[in-house]
Amino acid sequence: MTTLLTEKAIQQRVDEMARDINAAYAGEPVLAVCVLKGAFLFHADLVRRLVGEVAVDFIQVSSYGTEQRSSGIVQLKKDADTSFEDRNVLLVEDIVDTGQTLKHLRELFATRRPKSLRVAALLSKPSARVVEVDVDFLGFEIPNEFVVGYGLDSAEQYRNLGHIAVLGG
Repeated sequence: MTTLLTEKAIQQRVDEMARDINAAYAGEPVLAVCVLKGAFLFHADLVRRLVGEVAVDFIQVSSYGTEQRSSGIVQLKKDADTSFEDRNVLLVEDIVDTGQTLKHLRELFATRRPKSLRVAALLSKPSARVVEVDVDFLGFEIPNEFVVGYGLDSAEQYRNLGHIAVLGG
């Protein structure tokens, strides 16, 4: 493995993202929805830095299984327990690569009539895009490499790393 982003760099960027998110919501209540499993560490670090009323919920989707490439089929494995209607929803995602999962989630969540729907993603791989999607709060753009750590995995391994590394790099 080759380190791509150090723990210090990640934490500094999460601080900056939280400041931007706090400014965007200007004290309004937020429902921060974590996309499991990959975003759980990012979500936890981010919501601790948000001010005001912050509720949390979780969804789980899958498009990878145990592979290192997206299948292109997005499966909703666990839905949110909270109503989105008339709420400021912040979808917290670990990584946006093909864009298919985020496009699917944006479309699904829009049908639930949130007051607003924004996306915070720690990582983005623009060169891997199959569909264009908007990310409101972005941590880092990275090359189209398979990465692990800080919640991201390879067959459920490496989520516990504090940094992000290129697997096999």
